[in-house]
Amino acid sequence: MNFNTDLYWNDSVLTKIEIDRSNPGNQDTIVFEIDWYDLGPGKLVFNEVYLAKMNLNFGIVASECILNAFEADENDPDIIDLYAKWKGMLDKVELHGYVINLNSSGSEIKILAKSFEVTFDNMLL
Repeated sequence: MNFNTDLYWNDSVLTKIEIDRSNPGNQDTIVFEIDWYDLGPGKLVFNEVYLAKMNLNFGIVASECILNAFEADENDPDIIDLYAKWKGMLDKVELHGYVINLNSSGSEIKILAKSFEVTFDNMLL
């Protein structure tokens, strides 16, 4: 599945964020519950997360609509910085950067993870 083109982001509503580090290093996932504009309620799951930046603004009385989302390219500064911080220990790990911009609050979420998946009622899309 292509993060940039296979999902309709604009005006889909982010309803919940869950972070699971119940077994750190082995279970590092972030789950977004999203009411997709074209598909209805589902979950966006980021697996094997290595970094999460959430610049979230609160106090807005409105549904948190998504403006856009995209996969960052390999020259993204956060990806480069993360590999540099690990001093070669992650050189064989292929990480992807995912950015979600929220329309209602002007917030931005960035996640560096190995992969993502989208599920609807426990069915993988």
